Amino acid sequence: MEYRNITIAYWERTILRDINILIEPGEFVFLIGTSGSGKTSFIKSLLWAKKLKSGNIIDDNGTDIAEFSPKELLEYRRSLGIIFQDFKLLPKKTVRENVAFAMEVCGYSAYEITRRVPEVLAKVWLLAKKEVFVETLSGWEIQRTCIARALIHDPQIIIWDEPTGNLDRTNATEIMHLLNELNQSGKTIIMATHDETIVNSMKKRVIAFEDGKIVSDKEWGNYCL
Repeated sequence: MEYRNITIAYWERTILRDINILIEPGEFVFLIGTSGSGKTSFIKSLLWAKKLKSGNIIDDNGTDIAEFSPKELLEYRRSLGIIFQDFKLLPKKTVRENVAFAMEVCGYSAYEITRRVPEVLAKVWLLAKKEVFVETLSGWEIQRTCIARALIHDPQIIIWDEPTGNLDRTNATEIMHLLNELNQSGKTIIMATHDETIVNSMKKRVIAFEDGKIVSDKEWGNYCL
């Protein structure tokens, strides 16, 4: 994934300007920066939920996202596993139903859903909780449900905004172990976070945003703000 001279603006306010980033397949990247620094806009543009004022986003196949047809854009978004900060789970549905819903809206068959959902729940240690309603889960179990939903399309890129903000240190560490395992299996991980402890312990690539610009981009980086 490559950002070439990206500028993003909301009306007259420029949020990101002249951003150039290359993220190789299989990388693990932290995005850090204060609120309003541009991290969220960066993620939204990657999802093509926020269009650009100028510049290009090139996917791993060398195609400009702006040139995608509606069908191609849907396929592209299926290659991304998105985990939102506010979860966006359906509280009155079970763990299984929440994960299955992500397949239903994309037109998968009942057979495919029945086969795939238990496989993914087993990966995040939630198979025993599959018929439990989301509103009764612990914070750690909710996070794992979100990961399962993000993994349901077997995405190559996993994007997460503030994964550990509502967890205690033990569960936050477990989340990072899980994401590290996914990264080691070949998944690209892109994570926006304010968690200095996690960033410093993981020793991954760290990209720092400030006032709409990249002020640091280091391999094996630390929390530098």
